[in-house]
Amino acid sequence: MNHRSALGALHIGALMFGLTGVFGKLAAASPSIIVFGRAAFAVIALAFFARFASNTAWQSLRGSDWRRLVLGGLLLAGHWVSFFISVKVAGVAIATLGFASFPAFTVVLEGLIFRERIRGNEIILVLLVSVGLVLVTPDFDLASQATLGLLWSVLSGLLFSLLSLTNRASSGRIPAVQAALCQNLVVAACLLPAAAPGLSSVTPLDWLWIGLLGVFCTGVAHSLFVASLAVIKARTAAMVFALEPVYGITFAWLLFTEQPTMRMLLGGALIIVAIVVSSRLGSKTIEHKTGAASAH
Repeated sequence: MNHRSALGALHIGALMFGLTGVFGKLAAASPSIIVFGRAAFAVIALAFFARFASNTAWQSLRGSDWRRLVLGGLLLAGHWVSFFISVKVAGVAIATLGFASFPAFTVVLEGLIFRERIRGNEIILVLLVSVGLVLVTPDFDLASQATLGLLWSVLSGLLFSLLSLTNRASSGRIPAVQAALCQNLVVAACLLPAAAPGLSSVTPLDWLWIGLLGVFCTGVAHSLFVASLAVIKARTAAMVFALEPVYGITFAWLLFTEQPTMRMLLGGALIIVAIVVSSRLGSKTIEHKTGAASAH
């Protein structure tokens, strides 16, 4: 893979991640069934990639590795469930923008957990995201669907941030595809009890949307991301993945007539600027943030 094809793969991956909320809304199933199906299909896609397209040798896992992977799987399950609840409650645009708050959570939590000094530009990042979230929601009435959906999506961003920090702790030992496959297995196992009673009532069309979500928005997108990082710098990858909310909002506008207001567009622009700012932070921070982004 050369630089041009790797850059193209990154854009395709960002486009697929941007379709996550769209497929989640198209599927009429409950969030627990959507997340279970997504994880199950993702395991199949990632296993295929690991078997036929990846040259990275898998590592034997120690007890500490399994504990981190199980914790990561639990966080990933919570992140996905809360995100799809937000999609169902408030729509794709608000869910996508609320989730995009995760870099701000990462900055704060990273400083607390790893005792790293929070720099001035990181404070600006947090402020931009905070103002952006205020603008995205039209009011702060908890009875409002938009506000409730935004809260669910912000929770999704918080859980994703915790997932990124968990993955950072084990990123030096476990290959990314191996970690993603194991974490998706944990997600499927966790959601199976909640999803099982309703699986027989899922329509073939819903299985199609869930399958596309798992294979393309998770397995293929993650595989493209990992393969491109062999050529593309993590800083460049972060810049490309800043387009994910743009893709999500655009598709929601075209498919579901979720026309964003000027206030929402301004808030979204501030959040996207914040993501770009986060991609220009120190290289160590950048690499773990962009690596975690593949889980979405």
